[in-house]
Amino acid sequence: MSAIKTAIVILNWNGEGFLKKFLPGVIQHSKSIATVFVADNASTDGSIAYLNSFGEDVKIIQFDDNYGFTGGYNRALKQIDAEYFVLLNSDVEVASGWIQPIIDLMDNNKEVGICQPKIKGYHQPTHFEYAGASGGFIDWLGYPFCRGRLFNSIEEDLHQYENPIEVFWATGACMFIRSNLYNKLNGLDEYFFAHMEEIDLCWRAQLIGQKIMVVPSSEVYHVGGGTLPKNNPRKTYYNFRNNLMMLYKNLPASKLVFVIVARLILDGVAGIKFMLDGDFKDTFAVLKAHLDFYKSLINGNVKRDNSSKKIPTTVYQKSILWAYYIKGIRNYQSLK
Repeated sequence: MSAIKTAIVILNWNGEGFLKKFLPGVIQHSKSIATVFVADNASTDGSIAYLNSFGEDVKIIQFDDNYGFTGGYNRALKQIDAEYFVLLNSDVEVASGWIQPIIDLMDNNKEVGICQPKIKGYHQPTHFEYAGASGGFIDWLGYPFCRGRLFNSIEEDLHQYENPIEVFWATGACMFIRSNLYNKLNGLDEYFFAHMEEIDLCWRAQLIGQKIMVVPSSEVYHVGGGTLPKNNPRKTYYNFRNNLMMLYKNLPASKLVFVIVARLILDGVAGIKFMLDGDFKDTFAVLKAHLDFYKSLINGNVKRDNSSKKIPTTVYQKSILWAYYIKGIRNYQSLK
């Protein structure tokens, strides 16, 4: 039996401002039911001094370097003995009762390995938030979208997505996962560093029979863009490179070549659009993402296992690009 039922683990790197804004609320709404940890990626600001002010209310794990989202969490979670891990971004505001509905569902459904709450915007609390909304999906070409967010079109929360459902991926901003599953999957893929790593983890979980769910009766508010802001070429690079790596790792062999070639063409179109819009650094980021992906295959940094793979039933079998850009669909409810 684990020493702790639920461990909330916040990864921090020079995020003193976010900690001051959101950590007291996390402690207030969680300490009766969970233990709060902060794993620090060698911050050089006042984060550690601030964390020390909480005494026993916060357990601190300190690293000697910045290991990114993936490496930081993998190192931190190896040091924690708990039944459930909650990977929580430092820029998330939680509310009373945010933990219990998800733990109750997972306690009663052993096939559910990963869950997320409803994610709403901290700066626009009437609307869903980009990174997760009310559950994540991908289409057959690997493009992510959410129940409540298609590309950059974010829906107002009118309680249209209140039912808990099985989804393809849960957001890394607030992810509940069984510790034994996390360890069985060897955690997050550290080669990803940041971006898409939670989708890859959820895909791998489904390949071994685990379900991913969203529980909208639990609700949190996410600032978003706290690590890398939107329209940042480095974010563009990681999103394109890591998406290709995720597809390579997890697709069935029968689909792999066709999907990668299709993505080569479509990503080329995206690069040209960036160029026409004057975003030359983003165009270069897309090109570099593809070159580095192919290099990673040659160098053996990205590996496929030899087990037979099936496409999870939660994959959207049509093209989200076609639905959004050609048919003009802007909300999840209109997808067929």
